[in-house]
Amino acid sequence: MNITLDLVQTMGLAVVVLFLGRYLKGKVPIFQKYFIPAPVIGGLFYAILMLIGKQTGLYTVTLDKGLTNFLLVLFFTCTGFMASLHVIKRSGKQGAILAVAAVSLLFLQNLLGIGLSKLLGIHALLGVSMGSVAMSGGIGSAAAFGPSFEALGVQSATVTGIAAATFGLVMGSLVGGPVAKRLIEKFDLKSSANNNEVVDLEDDDAHKRTPLGTVSVVLLTMAFGSVLVLLLNKTGITFPYYVGGVFAAAIVRNVCDYNDYKLKMSHIDLIGSISLSLFLVLVIMSLKIWQLFDLAIPMLVVLVSQMIMMVLFAYFVTFRLMGKDYEAAVMAAGHCGVGLGQTPNAVANMATVIDRFGPAPNAAVMLPVITVIFINICNPFIITLFMNLFS
Repeated sequence: MNITLDLVQTMGLAVVVLFLGRYLKGKVPIFQKYFIPAPVIGGLFYAILMLIGKQTGLYTVTLDKGLTNFLLVLFFTCTGFMASLHVIKRSGKQGAILAVAAVSLLFLQNLLGIGLSKLLGIHALLGVSMGSVAMSGGIGSAAAFGPSFEALGVQSATVTGIAAATFGLVMGSLVGGPVAKRLIEKFDLKSSANNNEVVDLEDDDAHKRTPLGTVSVVLLTMAFGSVLVLLLNKTGITFPYYVGGVFAAAIVRNVCDYNDYKLKMSHIDLIGSISLSLFLVLVIMSLKIWQLFDLAIPMLVVLVSQMIMMVLFAYFVTFRLMGKDYEAAVMAAGHCGVGLGQTPNAVANMATVIDRFGPAPNAAVMLPVITVIFINICNPFIITLFMNLFS
């Protein structure tokens, strides 16, 4: 039996699956512990049902994914609005060093993934899918770049990237705390929060903007980005369509800052969150899980190697660059979270350390803000570079 859904029916089913994911997340503690997003939970549940249907031959469901690309561009455009030079400057020298470390890790994750992929006899771009696409980029990035890789002939790139990102979400929460604990005990580090100047990186949002005004700005920026990506592609380098939205939003944000026009970032964050949730659930519902069967062993090798590299990088690089003090140890824990998973993993890792060993106000504010800005802005361009080099 084959069921074919039109666009409206597909979106209705996607919302049902999304709310199913939210329900399951509220009922299953392990999903909450490892910050597994509700769209992933619901989408994987649906994808498993489709796997059962295929294996038994009882049923198939064909979805209309006409809105997928629109939601993808919308989400990436919203992330680009975080790239405020004003906010970045306020983090100071330490923020700049952290940004360099976070971006350097993106290159290392891709180089490790590509090297191991070549040794294991799989396509190099699958290594990128299990590199910065899935590790620092997360599930949203994996779902976004997978189809671009598949268009270049890399089979199973989407399902591989999403599986790798899910692995990263779990491991990012497991390794951060032990890394910080080891550093704190080895160097006998103590919290000295009273002597630290708390860095306030909150955006000034004094001017009230209506939701319609914010939506209009975002949509116009998306259109601007579509023109930019056409111009960028004339350089001979292939940029995915949605990268233009990131670049355009960064330009618009800084023009607004320069002219003292305060965007309503809470509205933009809400738009981005909604678009990401719907995009993720649509993509994951469409996963062909059976494509992972032949990649199980290579994936395990690459992903365990990525985890080990992240631990070593946080221990020997992040900690030392951030000053080798207690706050640096807390940031090392947070970097494990965001380098393997997502920002909530980083925040949770740092909160766990802080609850036990004492406050670290600079780390708690700086690491999430700086890593979110630079990973979200730089990672698409770095992935595009590797995509062009190894396609």
